[in-house]
Amino acid sequence: MVNCMIDKATAITTIMNRLKKLPTGHAIDLRTYKRNRSVLIARVGNDEFDVVERGFEEARFLVSRDKLKKLLKMLMKREFPRSTKIRLYDLGEYSADIHLQRKTL
Repeated sequence: MVNCMIDKATAITTIMNRLKKLPTGHAIDLRTYKRNRSVLIARVGNDEFDVVERGFEEARFLVSRDKLKKLLKMLMKREFPRSTKIRLYDLGEYSADIHLQRKTL
């Protein structure tokens, strides 16, 4: 599991580039600095992603790659409104049904 901090201003392009290279069955987890809200993105098919939102609202979306960018913009505004940095975890082979508990600050 790889952890890095990305800037919110360039987060969408960074995430989309990571998702291009992500193999089927693998996932990434986006968290706030305090780790109390998250957006998990798992690749379930060649061009399909399962997005799980846990934070202010709890929702699950199954979207194609072309709809993903618009969804990410909406989720970033809702879940990370005042954040300047976002934690990005590369979870490797993972299922979106499992929710990892991380310590919160």
